[in-house]
Amino acid sequence: MNPKYKPLFEDFTLRSGIRVDNRIVMAPMTNWSSNEDGTVSDTEVDYYIRRAGGVGMVVTACTYVTRNGKGFAGEFGADTDDMIPSLRRLASAIKEKGAVALLQIFHGGRLCPPELVPNGDIVSASDVPSEQNGNVRPRTLQDEEIEAIVRDFGETARRAIEAGFDGVEIHGANGYLLQQFFSPHTNRRDDRWGGDLAKRMTFPLAVVEEVKRVVAEHAKRPFAVGYRFSPEESEENGITMDDTLKLVDALAGRELDYLHVSLMDFRSQPRVGADDSKSRLQWIADTAGGRTPVIGVGSVHTPEEALEALLTGAALVALGRELIMEPDWIAKVAEGREAEIATTLSKQDQRRLVIPDPLWQGIMGAPGWFPVVD
Repeated sequence: MNPKYKPLFEDFTLRSGIRVDNRIVMAPMTNWSSNEDGTVSDTEVDYYIRRAGGVGMVVTACTYVTRNGKGFAGEFGADTDDMIPSLRRLASAIKEKGAVALLQIFHGGRLCPPELVPNGDIVSASDVPSEQNGNVRPRTLQDEEIEAIVRDFGETARRAIEAGFDGVEIHGANGYLLQQFFSPHTNRRDDRWGGDLAKRMTFPLAVVEEVKRVVAEHAKRPFAVGYRFSPEESEENGITMDDTLKLVDALAGRELDYLHVSLMDFRSQPRVGADDSKSRLQWIADTAGGRTPVIGVGSVHTPEEALEALLTGAALVALGRELIMEPDWIAKVAEGREAEIATTLSKQDQRRLVIPDPLWQGIMGAPGWFPVVD
């Protein structure tokens, strides 16, 4: 191994006591490949097995905590105890390869396709349609429904414990329900769940506290709880960097295992709410201030870029698209073969890389998202 990459291979212990063998995380990525009944498919398990060897931690694709929170076709579920055997199969497959296994839990809110939820009942913080579902006006959740969803997140954490996962990641990013409550663009409420910034944090922080309560009650071994968020929104009156830094400050006081920043590029700079003297990742890491470690992600392909992300304040670095293109990333860096790391795909690579058909079709249909060569 090139000695300069040794920091990528240092172990790390989370607050809960879980030891991660190195600083590289497989980022949560939707693969659209689960069975129609919400169970994990054979091809999905094989896809994770191909990538779990070597990385320190795997965060799964998101799973819905309640039936009306299903955000994608081909998404696996964790909304009932009947799903525990399916979840256990996925957790076991990841852990057998030596990685820490975390289940990402979420509710899609207004971004759920109507055909995937009971009676097409799309719900959100307020009745503000999304750009993706512009012709669907979500129904404003009532107080008792919000409390029920908070409990659903806790129940899903319990199922993750029973299924053998090492932790959960609460998905508060990418415009889904937790972000819909935090955003002034989507939260127009004037009750305890909305209004000023502090009230817009009420639902996300309630989910965090409920998940932590359930973990304290049910986990008989170390069990991690992380939180993922997006730092800014492009919509008018959306989340600003200043809003996010206040959320980070609040989350860092909740004794979480980590904060996971959803970024397209780890070097990206703030647009509104903070100056450009530092990248978003640096602002967030500085605000967390050593209280909670930060996972950086976004356009990391080479070990040089991963090392740069660590040096800008991240404790761990997540690889997303790169691990689809190069499942052997860790091994090649460890063996000094970083020059052999693939950063493109060819149209003949699907079988070799163990990529499920729905994910492969998505890749082939998204020019520019993945560099595909003939």
